[in-house]
Amino acid sequence: MTWWNQLDQLLQQRAPSANVIKDAVMSQYTSFRIGGAAKRMLFPRDEAEAVLLLELCRECNAPFLVMGKGTNLLVSDAGLDRAVLNMLKMDTICVQPEYTMCVQSGALLSKIAVQAQQAGYAGLEFAHGIPGSLGGAIAMNAGAYGGEMQQVVQSVTALFPDGVRTLDKNALHFGYRHSIFSEEEGVVLSAVLKLQPGDPQAIRAQMDDLMVRRKASQPLEYPSAGSTFKRPEGHFAGTMIDQCGLKGTAVGGAEVSKKHAGFIINKNHATFDNVVTLIGIVQDTVYREFGVELEPEVKIIQ
Repeated sequence: MTWWNQLDQLLQQRAPSANVIKDAVMSQYTSFRIGGAAKRMLFPRDEAEAVLLLELCRECNAPFLVMGKGTNLLVSDAGLDRAVLNMLKMDTICVQPEYTMCVQSGALLSKIAVQAQQAGYAGLEFAHGIPGSLGGAIAMNAGAYGGEMQQVVQSVTALFPDGVRTLDKNALHFGYRHSIFSEEEGVVLSAVLKLQPGDPQAIRAQMDDLMVRRKASQPLEYPSAGSTFKRPEGHFAGTMIDQCGLKGTAVGGAEVSKKHAGFIINKNHATFDNVVTLIGIVQDTVYREFGVELEPEVKIIQ
């Protein structure tokens, strides 16, 4: 019996009301708009259900992928022999006293930032234009315009193979696009954010300014996974790619953006192989010209 048949049986027995999609087409759930069908996609509605669904996956040895908005994923067109745990229905945002917020992992950063602004809580302005969800942002310590998640995260509750743990900021091992979730198999369930007092109008003005700058400099009109490469120490990936004359370089429907060389975009029905090949061309060219190895920021899933 296949793992997905076993999982179906376990779900029917122990989680009959679980929200499950069979053969979920990943291109519909990722910002790159690329990806074949995943065997099963599960949508937990709260922390207890997320723990149960992961427990069932492990019982039948189902390989699994945890995702939120899918804004940092490049998924194979061949599909995924995995159970995908989609956290987007876990999206509760609680504004609490003393400039704290308790937020579930599936909540979108844009919505969290707006609720913080309305409450007069400052510190999340940088996150307003980041299109992903809280869980993924914490796992990769997402950042923009001088801000990073490590500046606002006070604690995280997550499911690890040995059970649910709540970790304070110092135990999260934050670094550049790095956290404890880069080292250990863990699933973010929720987090407490610590912000500062601010004027709602001033916060809104800063968020609007950053959004104007983002729209002016990034190819938001095309599907992509944001910045394709991590920033190499002492360099800027986009600048090096531009200096190599790679803007506009295309493989099939994938292209190095003419607007921002740090972005590879799905310009015209790009395939997984188109993007992977183009990533390799960029890496080889930059290494040849600068001796710098570019590491993808996008997660390549196959």
